[in-house]
Formats: sequence, C-alpha cells, structure tokens
Amino acid sequence: MIAYREVSVRYLKGALLALDRVSLGAERGVVTAVVGPNGSGKSSLVRALLGSVPLASGHVEIDGTVTRVLGRSGLARRVAVVAQREEPAFPLSVVDYVSLGRFPRQGAWSPAGVVDLDAVSRAMQAALVDTLALRRTNTLSGGEWQRVRVARALAQETDAVVFDEPTTFLDIAHEMACFELLSAIAHAGRCVLVVSHQLNLVARFADRVVLLSHGQVVADGTPSDVMRGETLERVYEWPLVVSRDPAVGAPTLVPLRKRRSPIA
Repeated sequence: MIAYREVSVRYLKGALLALDRVSLGAERGVVTAVVGPNGSGKSSLVRALLGSVPLASGHVEIDGTVTRVLGRSGLARRVAVVAQREEPAFPLSVVDYVSLGRFPRQGAWSPAGVVDLDAVSRAMQAALVDTLALRRTNTLSGGEWQRVRVARALAQETDAVVFDEPTTFLDIAHEMACFELLSAIAHAGRCVLVVSHQLNLVARFADRVVLLSHGQVVADGTPSDVMRGETLERVYEWPLVVSRDPAVGAPTLVPLRKRRSPIA
C-alpha cells in the first residue's frame, strides 16, 4: 500500500541526511509502527509522504503509484494523515473541524450530503469525541484536541491512515483506546502506519515494527524481532532490559536508572 523506495531527505544546510536510503512498506490489514529516538527520522518519513520536504533521492508510492503523480488531492483521497503538530487558523466547532476530512471527496463548495454526515458521525464516535461536537476547538484540552484530529482523519475514509505520535497529550486510558482504534482500523482492512515513542504500546498492538536510528533502518520485523535489549540499548543509548508482558506476552521495555556518584 505505502512503500518508501530508497528515500533520502536532507534539510536545508543540514550536514547529515535526515533519512538515508530508507526502504520500508506498510500493507493493508496490519499496524506498521515506526520507532526510534528523537532525531532518528521518524517524522521526516511523514513529511516525505506528504511532499512537504524535497527528496534527495528515491520516491514514495501508494499502491504502486508515485505520490508526486497523484498530486495533493489524489493523495488526500488515498491517505489520511494526523501530523504531529497542527493548529487551525481560527476556532471551529468540533463537528465542523471533523467535517474538513470530507473535503477531498466533496470539493470546496459542495454541500455535505447524507454520506458525508454519516462518515463524520461515525468518525467522531470511533474517536470518542461525539460528545464534544458543539465545543470550539480553542476550548479543548490537549488530549481532546488530539482525539478530534484523529476523528477528522477517519472522516476522510481513506484506504490508509498515517499517525505521527497519536498519543501525545493522552492519558493512559485514552492511549490504550487510541491504539485499540488503530488495531481495529487495520483489522478492518485498511493500512495503518504509526510513528510513536511508546515502545510498550507498539509492542502490544503493532504487527510490524521498523526501528530507525540516524536516518537509517536498523531493525525491521515483528515486535519480538525488533525489541531486543542489546539493539535498543545501542540505539537509545540508555541501559534497559526487555522482559515479557505477563498479560499478553508482548515484549516490554524497562529503562534502568544509571548509577550516579553521591552529590558532595
């Protein structure tokens, strides 16, 4: 569904490549998670997909078609993206903001039809924001705003959904609800690509994990394949152990405290 082919990205005046010949794929029906420390290139993958950064080499494909051929409107009908940072230019009601997800399908001046209204309603229920419908976006908490953005992406009804740090600002219950939703979207046959710092949640919910470090893929496989103590210690440069979640058997990362000399 989504394929990165030898993609390299270099930002203006950057000495190093943010992405260095990265190849990976995300298929329908599975949750593919991209993890790695800060500065490893995770968000650059999303920007490369959106075309918001120039590619030094390679290309991104959607179902075999290069994204630059699709154009912005064609891409928006194939892929919905919840970016890491986003603020509306002016406050909207939640229902109006979520309805923006229908724009790629109904056009700028077309009135919302029954199909559009139904898609918006279902998206808001799925993201647990239906009770916020009449609230203004500038009155929402960080967690509420994050879930509203997820609802807007779901309202696009695309074959693929990309999430860049979707659990930012969310408490434990809503983190779990968010990943349960990602899993449900994938198991319904859509492609889900998620960028996340939450390694333990990723281990429980992802079918495939891609680990980035310094703009390169250093591990790619199942959570058990990728979440190995020696690999993660090297990439994150911090002592840790990997055990097993007693509830579901998934790998669980436990960071350790470093020994420090007593303060004189």
